[in-house]
Amino acid sequence: MRLWITAAIFTAVSAFFIQTYFSSPSEKYAAFHSAENWLTDQSEREKSDLQDEPADRASEILATLSEHDHDGGEFGVHIDGVKNRFETNEQEIALTFDLCGGDFGSELDEELVDFLRDEQIPAVLFVNKRWLTENEEQFIDLYEDPLFTIENHGTEHKPLSVEGKEAWGIDGTGSPEEAVEEVMINQQAIYERTGYTPELFRSGTAHVDESSVALVNRLGLETVNYDILGDAGATYSAEEVKESLLNAEAGSIALLHMNQPNSETAAGVQKAVPELQADGYEFVALDNKTLVD
Repeated sequence: MRLWITAAIFTAVSAFFIQTYFSSPSEKYAAFHSAENWLTDQSEREKSDLQDEPADRASEILATLSEHDHDGGEFGVHIDGVKNRFETNEQEIALTFDLCGGDFGSELDEELVDFLRDEQIPAVLFVNKRWLTENEEQFIDLYEDPLFTIENHGTEHKPLSVEGKEAWGIDGTGSPEEAVEEVMINQQAIYERTGYTPELFRSGTAHVDESSVALVNRLGLETVNYDILGDAGATYSAEEVKESLLNAEAGSIALLHMNQPNSETAAGVQKAVPELQADGYEFVALDNKTLVD
């Protein structure tokens, strides 16, 4: 039965992907909708089986878009609605690592992963679909390790905008429909491979506008960025990574990268972690934490 369900999901989602790249926005919604109808028509499956599927949530939200959703509002990294820290009464900080894929690196920093495992340091991994498809086995290995929490870093690593705004020379999504797709195609890809639905989202370049943040919330996720820029897109030296991380405070979220083994991120993390631990800090994941702006 489980194999049958997996095959059904694959068939429906494949139809959606074809429509996504060759159709107009209205037709893309129809692809989501027809996939849902196809699955719903299978008499052996109960409706409750479908409720948590990302494709269903995307279909629902696409059907409710209005003119208001096309007004982007403020665009940036630290705007209203984006979570950059978490509440805590303890000396706790969170390390988050982006795995971007494409031109931004499709490798895995094994030295960094080994260090985190050896020292039993939990981390939140924001995985982009391009990196996932290039590293299927490594992705499953990371997902199955309880030290790591897998979250959503988008499909094409685009800034999330409803108006096509750009960041760092990268064009953002150009409409609410494209913003939904940037989030939910990857959400579906992660779900298909793991049965797990991420709860946190970080866009490519970490740039978003206010309307896209609201859309992410309607899709069932929270947009998470950072208050500690840990490695500046894996460009910092080891010393710069260390000094950046040492600026952390209780409740800080650090942004680093795990997809560029030729960078000095791993070396910087290895320098910073013992000093932070000596200062009484503990490293934590973000599940069950209250996130704040």
